Amino acid sequence: MKQGRDEGQATVELALVLPVVVLMLLLVMQVGLVIRDQVMLVHSAREAARAAAVDDDSGAARTGALAGSRLDGDRLEVSTSGRGEAGSYVTVTLTYPSLIDLPFVGRLIDDIELEASATMRVEEKP
Repeated sequence: MKQGRDEGQATVELALVLPVVVLMLLLVMQVGLVIRDQVMLVHSAREAARAAAVDDDSGAARTGALAGSRLDGDRLEVSTSGRGEAGSYVTVTLTYPSLIDLPFVGRLIDDIELEASATMRVEEKP
């Protein structure tokens, strides 16, 4: 009885599995990018709250948020609430869309809206 030849079987298996492996790697990379954006957003929220706590200018929170990270200012939304006299608390909320733009992944997943907030005590001006 003659046995069949197995030459080329590994090549066919690789050709079938490789696209799935590449897609999984792209998904992992995209998750890493979203996590990076979230970490930068949390850091920016803290910087924005600090700026709003020491400066009563309405644009201080946005300036602090942009100075605290490399986020795209065109996509960053900053809202401030609760600022009053010294000793009160100010809360800054940042909203930022994390773009899903890696090849193939962008077709599978929509952009993700990230949000971070920080609260700090308003300080007296010297």
